[in-house]
Order: sequence, then C-alpha cells, then structure tokens
Amino acid sequence: MRGQGVSDDSGDIGHRQRLRARLLAGGGDAFQDYELLEYLLGLAIPRRDTKPLAKRLLAEFGSLPVVMAATPAELARVEGLGEGAAAAIKFVEAASLRSLRTAALDRPVLSGWQALTDYLHAAMAHRVTEEFRVIFLNNRNVMIRDESMSEGTINQAAVYPREIVKRALELGAAGMVLVHNHPSGDPQPSRDDIVMTKAIIEAGRHLALVVHDHVIVGRGGHVSMRAQGLI
Repeated sequence: MRGQGVSDDSGDIGHRQRLRARLLAGGGDAFQDYELLEYLLGLAIPRRDTKPLAKRLLAEFGSLPVVMAATPAELARVEGLGEGAAAAIKFVEAASLRSLRTAALDRPVLSGWQALTDYLHAAMAHRVTEEFRVIFLNNRNVMIRDESMSEGTINQAAVYPREIVKRALELGAAGMVLVHNHPSGDPQPSRDDIVMTKAIIEAGRHLALVVHDHVIVGRGGHVSMRAQGLI
C-alpha cells in the first residue's frame, strides 16, 4: 500500500524503463514536454515520482525551452527542485548549446547563416534579461571568439563601441557579427538599436573592422538589420 506522499519505487522504475524504451525505439518526437523533463529529472532524483515536478516547472516557466534557459537561482525557487536536478537541467542545456555552437561556428559564418541563427535563438531567445554579444571573425569569416560583452536588465544592456573595437583589435579580428536579445519577445530593432549599431560601425570603419550584421533575437524569431537595409 502506498502512503500519502510516498513513491512506489518499483512503479517509478518500471515507468522510467518504459519511457527509456520508447525514446530509444522511436526518438523524442512522440513525447510530450513534461515526459522529457520527467525522465531527465528522474536521472537526478532516482527514487521519486518526478512527473508532478516536471509539470510544476512547465507551469512556472511556460515552456520547456524557458525551463532549460532558466538560471539556477530561478530554478531554485521552484518547490521540490534541488541542486542536483537543477544541475541536470543546466548540463543538458550546455550540451545542446555546445552542439549547436559547433555546427554554427566551426565554419565560415556567413555561409552557414541558418545554423548560426539556430544557435543564437537557442542561446538567447528565452533569457529574461538583455545580453549583448559579439561574434568576432577572422579574414575568412570563421569565428575567433563568441563573447558576451554586456548583460543588463529586462530592456537594456550597456554597450560601449570603443570597448568592442578594442576587443576586436586584441583578438586580431577582421569582422564582427553583433547580437542581442529582446526579452519582450519582439525582435524588431528599436531606434536606440539602430543608433548604437551605426556607432559601432563608425568606430571600426577606420580600422578596417567590418560589421557584417546585427542580429536581434526574440522568442518569436530573429531580425537581421542588414536584411532590413538598416546597415
């Protein structure tokens, strides 16, 4: 007989074995988000029914991508989620981003634009604060470094054109792709975005530093300022 709040270990183990068999046999497409999260949590919390916790996380954050992008501090506020389970979520996120980053950036960036935007969307679209990043490129348009230059509040991150140009010169970069996210979800550039981009272009112009694009990422997609004719 199962007491209130006590997990039946044999039932939980059998359930996880069935989830594992389904995944290995057919991949993840047939799973609901809570089932994928439930199994992941079960690896970190092996002797507990993790379905309620998985559903609680999805209710709290709204979707699986937002759960994965949540900071450890944000995850810690969810009742029942310990440090080990939070670490498991962040390890899976890190592995996913590493795979996307390698596919996007270990080749000429401008010839693999879709892979680049897939990586940027996964890395930045679900952040709750604004981040400004620069992808520094060599003269063959292959990435030298992908760096976060500024993190801010829900609607702004301080950006200093001279610091960006200085870092490009330190790295021996020939070009840059600027990137930032809009936590509001709308990737359309603001007037401030346009002014700031032009300031960075001007700061690098006399040093032969080329700004290839400025990509703005939101939950609903991304906008290329070059494609919109803004640079």
